[in-house]
Amino acid sequence: MNALERNQTWEIVELPKEKKTIGCKWVYALKYKADGSLERYEVRLVAKEFTQTFGIDYQETFALVAKMNTIRIFFLYLLILDGV
Repeated sequence: MNALERNQTWEIVELPKEKKTIGCKWVYALKYKADGSLERYEVRLVAKEFTQTFGIDYQETFALVAKMNTIRIFFLYLLILDGV
């Protein structure tokens, strides 16, 4: 979590009243070695582009890549902040 905060990977902000949220989905992939055996699993959280309008909903394009351990730590951090 500290590395993500230091790198300013994201920031949590309030949604303006005149804006709507943008949907997202998980994209899963399997990566294989040259010999055909399974090397690793990959997962990405991506925005549903068809709900966005350039210049209104976003100003630049980027691809967020996060390891599952990072996502788990993030949710654990939120639980700690919430006092659970």
